[in-house]
Amino acid sequence: MTATSTMTPTEHAQVSRGFLSASDDEFARGDILQGAEKLWGAAAHAVMAVAQERKWSHESHRSLKNAVIRLAEEYDDPLIRSNFLAAEKFHRHFYHDSMEDWERDSDRPLVHDFVERVLRVMQTD
Repeated sequence: MTATSTMTPTEHAQVSRGFLSASDDEFARGDILQGAEKLWGAAAHAVMAVAQERKWSHESHRSLKNAVIRLAEEYDDPLIRSNFLAAEKFHRHFYHDSMEDWERDSDRPLVHDFVERVLRVMQTD
C-alpha cells in the first residue's frame, strides 16, 4: 500500500498546496528540475483530492487525466484541461529537461491556477 492510497481528500489537498509552495521555493533557489516535479505533484494531488472525494479512479496518470477531462466537461471550463497539460509538461521536464526558460516562466502560473481551480471545486461541492 502506498502513502497516497491511505490519504484523505483533505490530506491530498494539503499536500497539493504544500508542493505548490515548495515548487516556488525550488525555482527561487534555481533547482528547476525539483521545482518542475513539485509543480506536477501539486497538480496530481489536487486531482487526487477531488477524484477520491467523488469516488473516481485516481491511481494512475491516465485516471488522473480522465478525472481532469470529466471536471472540465462538468464545469464547462476548458482551462481545467489546458492548465493540466501545462502541469504535464513540467512532469516531462523533470525527466527530460525539455522546457525552455520562457515556457517555464509562462506555464508556472497556469499550474498554480489549475490547482486553485480544482481545489475550489472540492470546497464548493
